[in-house]
Amino acid sequence: MSRMVFSVLQINEYVRGLLNRDPILQEVWVRGEVSNLKIHTSGHIYFTLKDEHSRIRCVLFRQYKMNLQFLPADGLKVIIKGQVSLYCRDGQYQIYVTDIEKDGIGDLYAAFEAMKERLNKEGLFDPAHKKPIPTFPKKIAVITSPVGAAIRDIINVVHRRCPYVDILVVPVLVQGPAAPGQIEEAIDYVNTRDDIDTIILGRGGGSLEELWAFNEEIVARAIWRSKIPVISAVGHETDFTIADFVADLRAPTPSAAGELAVPLLEHIEKTFSSLNRRLVESIRNIINNKKQRIEYISKSYVFKYPERMIQQRQQQLDQIYEKLNTSCVSLIDKKRQMLSKMAVSLDVLSPLAVLGRGYAFVTHKTTEKVVSSTELIKEGDDISVHFKDGSAHCRVYKIKKENWLDESTK
Repeated sequence: MSRMVFSVLQINEYVRGLLNRDPILQEVWVRGEVSNLKIHTSGHIYFTLKDEHSRIRCVLFRQYKMNLQFLPADGLKVIIKGQVSLYCRDGQYQIYVTDIEKDGIGDLYAAFEAMKERLNKEGLFDPAHKKPIPTFPKKIAVITSPVGAAIRDIINVVHRRCPYVDILVVPVLVQGPAAPGQIEEAIDYVNTRDDIDTIILGRGGGSLEELWAFNEEIVARAIWRSKIPVISAVGHETDFTIADFVADLRAPTPSAAGELAVPLLEHIEKTFSSLNRRLVESIRNIINNKKQRIEYISKSYVFKYPERMIQQRQQQLDQIYEKLNTSCVSLIDKKRQMLSKMAVSLDVLSPLAVLGRGYAFVTHKTTEKVVSSTELIKEGDDISVHFKDGSAHCRVYKIKKENWLDESTK
């Protein structure tokens, strides 16, 4: 009986093919606890998903990690989405993860994504709508819980960086059913004041459920209609809320919000000191340059011998006069020569010159028109014959027609 012998790779590839063709395994949701998490230098995340009975290896590639609202951590209970397949090299089947949710809040994530998409389409996240944060605020309103760590962190950072800035604490609930309404009212109230430059809205870290007040639509719209710039500082760096997207600036933590809201006074003092030194040095250099310029001018030839400068100008004026006079004489001579040539040319063309050579012209006594043909007169007409020095009045007694032009061409 013949038998088929396979290599290990062939078996693994065959099993992988079976897994890849199973429609159920192409997109599965699995609940478990994260353990043995490792983040590779490439950015890919490897971890094990376990429950009280079993475990399975998982890999989350870098391109999917960028779309997550949080990063997995050891001990975190999650629901993952992915494809079950086999890694042929190790003969180990694993889940190729494309999405992760914190366990028990899948519905909240769905609601979060739906609202995020809707408000984004309405333009509430548009960067063109965001207002710049004042560089040198005089007074900041902090809307948060009055007893949490967030308010202490913000006050400490602001006073440490810039003690002259005043802080108005507007206490509100930051979680629970009543929190969204209080936050909305607080934002609207601060906008009725004319002494506030910046609003910091925030709270400390927490679960998605605890941060949900900052995902409510009424809070988002209150931030959007605020005329005062709003810095959102909700949760930790990995936490994102709708308020973060609508706000004019997002701070990763409440402490960071304090750093973003006010300048560092020490840095300002150093900057002013540096500018002052540069200004003084610049003015000093300008004065020194002007002094050197004055000294140079005072020692110049003009100030030592002013009469010679006048004499030089007079000599230059004489030279200019001579050049001008010579040019005028030359120009007049040229014009005279041109006039003489034009007179000669006109004399050649003058009818008087023709009369001077013995020719004459005839005009009719009655019409005074030039008679250029025998056709224009008849016997008995009075005519005038014009010579170079006068004219003679005659009467036609006889007309003899001859074609002089035809005779001349023969």
